[in-house]
Amino acid sequence: MTTVREPVLSTVPIAELCPTQITVGMREVLIKRKRWREIATKQGRQFLGRHMIPVIVGPKGRHYVVDHHHLARALHDEGVKSVAVTVMANLGKLDRDAFWTVMDNRNWMHPFDARGRRCHYRDIPKSLADLVDDPFRSLAGELRRAGGFAKDTTPFSEFLWADFLRRCLKRKTVERDFDRAIVKALQLAKSTDAAYLPGWCGPAPEE
Repeated sequence: MTTVREPVLSTVPIAELCPTQITVGMREVLIKRKRWREIATKQGRQFLGRHMIPVIVGPKGRHYVVDHHHLARALHDEGVKSVAVTVMANLGKLDRDAFWTVMDNRNWMHPFDARGRRCHYRDIPKSLADLVDDPFRSLAGELRRAGGFAKDTTPFSEFLWADFLRRCLKRKTVERDFDRAIVKALQLAKSTDAAYLPGWCGPAPEE
């Protein structure tokens, strides 16, 4: 007789979660904070149960977030004390350098700063509260919601779009006139210059 086991739900204090990237789009974080405030009272527990944070267990048993950084930061800023996590791998026996080498090779980290420059893993913040704002990541998120490109399973796909937009638009345009930046981003997203990016849905080539 086969015994069906219920999945074990683990919770971790949100202040103890470790990022695996340097930046987030703070505009994206604010959108998620607003959404949380709308549902927290009546649907908060159900929401948290459905949105487990994927983590890797690293040295000293620390939990490293490998997706949903924006949600985790939003919940942190809203005062949520703990979140449900799902452990994707346990690399706790590795030393620090070996751990980050594996993380890098498995596309479980994104050590790029707000200017799109690759950094050392030591530059990754130690806590969610220290994540840095990259306005181009917010622009990429809004571009996807506006239909500029399709959601894709490629790791850090929206960061790839952010880096593309960073090379085409000035940061001050994004920061001072976000609506104008979206209009320009939509035009850029349909161009063949963006055809290499995941989720590109520009015009089909003529036969």
